[in-house]
Amino acid sequence: MGVLIIPRRLPNLEGRMKYRPSSLFANAVFVLSVALLVALGAWYLAEDAQPSSASLHLTQAEWQVSNAPEYSAPPLTVDSKTLAGSWQQAGLPQALPAAGDAAGAIQTTWVRLSTQGQPQASGPLALYGARIKVEGTVAVYANGRLVHRVQPQGQLWNSLFTPFWLVLDKRADDAPLTEILLRLEHSPSTRVGVSSLWLGPPEALRGRYYARQWLQRELPATLSAAFLVVGIFALFVWIKRRQETDYLLFFNLAAVSFAGHLHYYVGLPIIVDWFAWLTSNALFWLVTVLHLFLRQLHGRPLTWLTRAVVGVTVLVSVLTLPALAVLPVFPSTSALVPMMYAVVVLMAATVCLVGGVSAWRRSSEGRMLALGLGVCTLLGVPDWLLHNNVISPEGWFLGAYTNAVTFAMFGSLMYYRYVSAIGKVEQLNASLSQLNAGLELRLKARETELEISYQRLREAETRQTISDERQRLMQDMHDGLGSYLISAIRSVERGDMSDLKVSQILKDCLDDLKLTIDSMEPVEADLLLLLATLRFRLEPRLEGTGVALLWEVKELPTLAWLDPSSALHILRIVQETIANILRHTRASEIRVSTALASTGVQVTIEDNGQGFDVDKALGAAAGRGLHNQQRRAQAVDGNVSWKSGPAGTQFMLWLPLKRVGQPFPAG
Repeated sequence: MGVLIIPRRLPNLEGRMKYRPSSLFANAVFVLSVALLVALGAWYLAEDAQPSSASLHLTQAEWQVSNAPEYSAPPLTVDSKTLAGSWQQAGLPQALPAAGDAAGAIQTTWVRLSTQGQPQASGPLALYGARIKVEGTVAVYANGRLVHRVQPQGQLWNSLFTPFWLVLDKRADDAPLTEILLRLEHSPSTRVGVSSLWLGPPEALRGRYYARQWLQRELPATLSAAFLVVGIFALFVWIKRRQETDYLLFFNLAAVSFAGHLHYYVGLPIIVDWFAWLTSNALFWLVTVLHLFLRQLHGRPLTWLTRAVVGVTVLVSVLTLPALAVLPVFPSTSALVPMMYAVVVLMAATVCLVGGVSAWRRSSEGRMLALGLGVCTLLGVPDWLLHNNVISPEGWFLGAYTNAVTFAMFGSLMYYRYVSAIGKVEQLNASLSQLNAGLELRLKARETELEISYQRLREAETRQTISDERQRLMQDMHDGLGSYLISAIRSVERGDMSDLKVSQILKDCLDDLKLTIDSMEPVEADLLLLLATLRFRLEPRLEGTGVALLWEVKELPTLAWLDPSSALHILRIVQETIANILRHTRASEIRVSTALASTGVQVTIEDNGQGFDVDKALGAAAGRGLHNQQRRAQAVDGNVSWKSGPAGTQFMLWLPLKRVGQPFPAG
């Protein structure tokens, strides 16, 4: 059915669909296809019924029955005049009654046909018949010589559905054909049915044979194979969507329908008991699956009917198992098949009637399925009549076309569901297009508002950044440069400071101003670049003092938190250390080095001058510079330490790789 091949989430279509065949065009193609099939079938039927002047239509025969203990291989030659029984007249087509000793295990029915009046032909002759109905072996003799046998020994299950076709090879020493003898072995309870036969050139009879072969076997086989392919596709869909049981039901329907009609198109010979069991019981399974489908469509559980249908199906399947031999129906099915057909027709009619009533006001698809099941039931009636020898052996087994009806019925459901789904998608896409247009307008207006807000935020952020930087510079100049200048002015006013001292203070002011400027340079979180800038400032000053600068700085990772404020703290810490060395230690050498610690980096400054008492210096009032270094190090989450002795002093500044707190303002 349609839901079985259409996913629940259809692809998102861009606007309306670009291409879809119109309903008028689709209907025209459908009608044309049906018309072609009907025309082809009518042509085949005309070929089957068209007489030929070059062919002989055999409608009279003689027959007799003999008994045998078991199936046996046909002899190579048989003289019909030496057969022990008496010949009886019969008109063809006809179902011959069982005769002879019913106690015999096997009966052999002999059918003799006279070919007197056959037009003389230089080439081979062909023997054609619509059907030879027998569950056993078939052997054909021409002028007493074995020319054909269908089955060496044992039962034959599908001769009912295969037209008889035999080409008689002509040899140079052959006498004119005067008699055809059929040897048919079967169980005593089986009635043999023989259609009228045609004898003539193969080219004159081949169209007749192909017509019967195509309509009775090939066309149903093609439709069944197509149905099965769609069912296999549904199975793969169900494997991916286990919650959708409709897919699994559809596969079961296709598989059971294919198995139930194997006897219509499987080639000869078939002698396995299980084949008869499979093809007979598959009809019950088919009705059961159709009932479950009807329940899915109309939504009513119908528990009593479901139990009855499943119970009958299971009971019949078990009782007819060849391995169990519960019923004495094997190796012959002649007593069982008519009864099984009657039961399955009754069960199908019940399911059709109850399902149709249940779906009458609930589901149009359910009504269609019930109607299709009713048509299939009617098509099965001629099969039941043929099995019971009620109608001529030349009749048609219309049950072969129940697959075509089922396929057409579910194909219609697929088509209408697909078209309906596409229509809904188009409506949805049209609505979505309108909605998208409105959303685009609203989105553009919102984007404009956000752009204006963003510009305002950027301007406010820029103003705030400038204000913060101005405040930082003012604070830095007040605490550093301003402090030095005020100290120098007071000393000059009192007159207690030499010109050399005033010059030193002014140099310190200049160095402090340079530090402030250097801290504003972009260092891109690179501590080495910051130290290199400081080295560039210090080297000219150190050259005049005679102090050697040893630079042993190594590669260090970047410090993401290194902003201008933090850079100023670090520069002043290092500058203060070098200034203390130059003022107090009388050193001749200063060594600057870096190293990577586990969670940070370390800057080490060493000198070879006279040391000092670290604890005493930190405790004295004159140690304000050391305390300033500690304060600045803490401002960047670092720390400083000193090791001093007679051989010199070692200063260490440790800085973290990552900071957890916000930096303090530089001062």
